[in-house]
Amino acid sequence: MADELLLELQAVSHVFADGSRGLDDCSLGIRRGSRNALLGANGSGKTTLLLHLNGLLQPSAGGIRIDGSPLDYSRDGLVALRRRVGLVFQNPERQLFSASVFEDVSFGPLNLGLDEAEVRARVAQALAAVGMTEQAERPVHHLSFGQKKRVCIAGVLAMRPELLLLDEPMAGLDPGMQNELLQVLDALTARGISIVLATHDVDFAYRWADDIHLLSGGRCRASFAAADLPQQVAALHDAGQPLPAVIALHRALVARGVLPAEPVPGDIAQLLAWLAETPSGEPKMNETPPGRQRSAA
Repeated sequence: MADELLLELQAVSHVFADGSRGLDDCSLGIRRGSRNALLGANGSGKTTLLLHLNGLLQPSAGGIRIDGSPLDYSRDGLVALRRRVGLVFQNPERQLFSASVFEDVSFGPLNLGLDEAEVRARVAQALAAVGMTEQAERPVHHLSFGQKKRVCIAGVLAMRPELLLLDEPMAGLDPGMQNELLQVLDALTARGISIVLATHDVDFAYRWADDIHLLSGGRCRASFAAADLPQQVAALHDAGQPLPAVIALHRALVARGVLPAEPVPGDIAQLLAWLAETPSGEPKMNETPPGRQRSAA
């Protein structure tokens, strides 16, 4: 089922050794095959939540379920979890440690005890998925920052995960590299891989995600479909998040009678396309622009 929960946090709290609280009674669900944005400011708990989803941290209270069953924190249980749930850190230097791209991507499959032919097949497929096939023999330290991030993703993909976790994957990338990474992520979701991506960029979360999970102060403040974000003004305000720029601009144009209130654009490109179809000085208040529709507040 498309709406079946793959992974679920149930009232999870986490207190670090110094007494600081990383998560506070946090509950949310990740639907199988969905694109999820963990949206919040720096320090809101996004990274801590990702570390729980991968089993690198355990809850101080509450619990996590995968396919409806509690996570197993034994050695064998964590190995099984990390075959299904892969994590890509924000800084690729934390994740890359082999001399060459091929060696780095093959590390996980080798540790699974797979034979050489299977390892090579998995590495080839993973590198192809992120557009790094031609870089297989290059030294890791010769790669650009964006290429290193792709190799990190390939290393996780070689484990054949069902769920991919990414911590601020757009950080440090120029617009061109961001677009390339988005194409990779779109291709992965087309293959049925679920994605959870941490970001503090509300505009990106709105145009990319299926579901948005809003965090602040270690609390999961709200979870909702991205299409319903225009109705979440109060929740965004409480979490210190602005409305996406495209929604604010659309509302200004509606107030001036330039565009109808419905539908709401999903991104700036769609809004510009609608404006291009609107004759100057002749508002189309009774017409519905084409394209993806999103609900108004």
